[in-house]
Amino acid sequence: MKELEALLKALADKNRLRILKLLQKRKMCVCELAFILGITQPSVSRHLKRLCCAGIIDSEQDRFWTNYYLKGDSRALKGLLGCLSRRLSGEEIIKKDARKLRKVNRACLCTGR
Repeated sequence: MKELEALLKALADKNRLRILKLLQKRKMCVCELAFILGITQPSVSRHLKRLCCAGIIDSEQDRFWTNYYLKGDSRALKGLLGCLSRRLSGEEIIKKDARKLRKVNRACLCTGR
């Protein structure tokens, strides 16, 4: 019961839902997510920590980047994320995020060039 409660609480935030939709496209770092969402890197990090604690996402090191990605190893989580994905796909903010994702340049964002 506690795991389900943590999962549902983690999903009960607009920015975390947006992060999940973005991570369905590809692995991303904090800089990319902050740029697309238009929020600070510390805010993104707090959202990512909440999603990690709920078992929804995980991370891996890639040179000097930490990439975040959907875990999706449980059937229940896959089903829930599938339902959320279908429901959110028509939202204008999700479409805007997808357009920004196509333009994001990790090297420029993370190194300040």
